[in-house]
Amino acid sequence: MDSNKLLGEFLRARREVTTPAQAGLVDGGPRRTPGLRREEVAMMAHVSTDYYIRLEQGRERHPSERVLGALARVFGLTPEATAHMHALAHPMLQPRRPAARRVSADLRTLIGGWPGTPALICDDLMNILAVNSLADALYGGFQHRDNLLRLIFLDPAAREFYPEWERSARSKVAHLRLVAGSHLDDPRLTGLVGELSVKSPDFRRLWARHDVANKVGEVKRMRHREVGELELTCDVFSVNGSDGLQLITLLAQPGSPSEEALKLLGSLAAPV
Repeated sequence: MDSNKLLGEFLRARREVTTPAQAGLVDGGPRRTPGLRREEVAMMAHVSTDYYIRLEQGRERHPSERVLGALARVFGLTPEATAHMHALAHPMLQPRRPAARRVSADLRTLIGGWPGTPALICDDLMNILAVNSLADALYGGFQHRDNLLRLIFLDPAAREFYPEWERSARSKVAHLRLVAGSHLDDPRLTGLVGELSVKSPDFRRLWARHDVANKVGEVKRMRHREVGELELTCDVFSVNGSDGLQLITLLAQPGSPSEEALKLLGSLAAPV
C-alpha cells in the first residue's frame, strides 16, 4: 500500500460508486462506466478538472480543508469516512500501535459467565483472542477461527453460515479500512491485507471500494449446521486501556426462536 497514492485511490473509488442521482445531478442517460465523471466532481466541488485529476493521480496530495469539505459533500461521506479522508490528506507521524494480545483473566471470567450469549474478544485487526463456550460452539467447524476476516473470506463454510454474506463481508472490510487509518505501514496490517488479496478475489474487490465504516449494533443472520437459522444482535464494545481490544456480543431476543436455538446449541456443546 503506497501511502502517497491512498488519497487518490480513495477519491477515485468514492467517485466510481457515487451515482449521479446520489450527487443530485440529472441523469443524462446510459454511461460507459458507473459513477460520476471527474469533471462533474470538479464542478460540484468548485475546483478545476485538472486539479481534481491531479488529486486522483496522487500528484496533488495536500488539498485544503475547504476542498476536502466540498468533496465530502459531493460523495455524501459519513463522518467516519470524512475523518478517514482528512487523515489520508494530512497524515501525521504516529507511534506504531502495539499488537493487542493479552486478554485479562477478569475479562475471560466475565464472558465465561454468559451461558446464553456468545461473546468474543478481538483485536483491531479482528484476530480472535478469546471466546466463551457458546461462541466456541457457534463458530465450531470453521477452518479459520483465528481471525474473522480470514473466516469470512477464506473458509468455504462461511457463505452457508452467513446467508447475507456480501453484507457481512463488506461491513468487515469497511471496519478494517477505518481502523487502518494512517497506520498503513503496520506489518500486521500489510500482512493480513496481502494474504487476503492473494487468496480472495472478493476481498480484493471490496478492499478496492475504500468503504469506511465503524462497527455498530446490527442484526446478523446466521445459519448453524446443527441448530439452523439465527437472528442475533451484534454489538461491539471497546475495552479501555487494552490497545485496541474489542468485546463482541451476539444477543438473541428474549423468547425468540433464536434464543431457543442458542439454548439447544449450549446443551449440545456442554461436556457430558
